[in-house]
Parts: sequence; C-alpha cells; structure tokens
Amino acid sequence: MQSCRSFIRLFTLTLILVCLAGFSSAASIQNDITRSSTIETIKKRGVLKVGMDIFQPWAMKDKNGQLIGFEIDVATRLAEEMDVKVEFIPTAWSGIIPALLTGKFDVIIGGMGITTQRALQVNFTNPYEYSGMSLVANKKLAAGFSSLEDFNKADVEIAVKTGTTAAAAAKKYLPLATLRMFDSEPQTYQELRNGKVHAVVGSAPRPAYEAVEYSDSLFLPLKETFTKEPIGFALRKGDPDSLAFFNSWITTAHLDGWLQERHNYWFGSKDWLDQVE
Repeated sequence: MQSCRSFIRLFTLTLILVCLAGFSSAASIQNDITRSSTIETIKKRGVLKVGMDIFQPWAMKDKNGQLIGFEIDVATRLAEEMDVKVEFIPTAWSGIIPALLTGKFDVIIGGMGITTQRALQVNFTNPYEYSGMSLVANKKLAAGFSSLEDFNKADVEIAVKTGTTAAAAAKKYLPLATLRMFDSEPQTYQELRNGKVHAVVGSAPRPAYEAVEYSDSLFLPLKETFTKEPIGFALRKGDPDSLAFFNSWITTAHLDGWLQERHNYWFGSKDWLDQVE
C-alpha cells in the first residue's frame, strides 16, 4: 500500500513538472514570436517600409515626382497611427513577392489581389479594397468589338503587365488571344495608343480613365469589369502578431468610413488627374 501511494505521488509530481515545462516552453515561444514580429521591428526602427509598384490610381508620381494615390494614402495613415515614418520602396511587380520574402521591406501595400497561388507564398490580410479587370481598346484595330469573345482570337493582341492579376485574367478569359507582356503599366497603354495592340487588360478604373482621356482613339468595349478580386496587404508567413495588427487597422479604417472616402476620391472622381503628368 505504501509503495502504491509513493508511486501515485511520484506520478503526480512528474505530471505537474511536465505541465509546468510545457507552459514555460509555450511562453518562451510566444515571447520569441513577439520579439521577432514585423510590428516590433517597425516600432524599434521607427520606419514602416512598404513595397509597391506604379499602378494608377493606386500609386503614381505627381508632376513634382512625389508619390500619390490610394495606396500612398493608406500606407501613410497606417504609419501615422503607428507613430512611425513611412518609406516607400518601388519594386518591379514581377519580383515584389521575392523582395518581401528576403526582407527588402515589411509589407506589400500595392493593390495586390488575393489569390490562392500568392497565398502559398505570403499571408494576406482581410481585404481593404476590391478591384476588377476591365478592358480598353483601340478604336481602329478593335472596331465593332463589344464582348470578350470578340477579343478571344489568335490574331488579336492584348497588352498586359507581367506578373499581375490582369495577366492572369487575360490568360483565363482570353486564352486564344496573343498576349504581349510588359514590365510597366504605362508601357501597355502607350503600346495601345500607338496602335500596336488591340487592347489592354488592366485593373479598373485605369482603363476607363484612358478611354476618356484619349477618346479620339480609345474606347471601352465592355460596360462593366469582367472580374472582381479582393485586395489585401501581403506579409511574410509565421507572423501572427503583425497579421492581427494589420487586420485590426483595416477593420477600424473600414468602420470609420475613411477607406470608403479615399476610395471615392481616387476611384470615383477625377479631381486628382491634374496632379499627374
């Protein structure tokens, strides 16, 4: 009987020690995660480093060479509320995710559509904006075209920016068309205005703005966007604290109406057009 009691006490003590060790290990892991989080790094550095690329009106340069646009407003307010400065790091879209993963910047705030393939590489926040693909065409080359089917032919050339969801949408919805890839968005529209391609597939509302600005040579063959995609911040995996913080900020910015107000300005008006070249 005595040996049985001794065994029970020994077993109970061992179980308690194992539980305490588990709690200690969990606390240690949690502390390591907190210390290594992107948010903590930003706070210590005093600078939020943002990866982005030029997409009108998401991010673009004004006549003085300064960055303006929807994403610029978003990242600037985010940094202000973190009480840090913001540094924008323009990066070619085709290499923007690798640049994030190697630590060139803290987060991508650049109109990045949330897709399954991208989510295998990065963590996305909740959507803070929605976009869709539109199509603007050359009046001479695409005369009479009024549907996606009209453009889905082997002899039709479509310009898109490399590595974007516009390129993915063009491949999916216009599989027979000949796609011409360009490193920058302005190149695609310049090629269209020069009459070298039939159309450009791009994120709304840029195609509509192009059709209005160059109404003598361009037109919108489709009345609405032909896709809808959620837009999120992208950050490195394994950082739950930063993901939670960014999601909380997005929720607050949605609820107080600020994101909608900025959306209305950049996507629903043309008040900013005279600021850019």
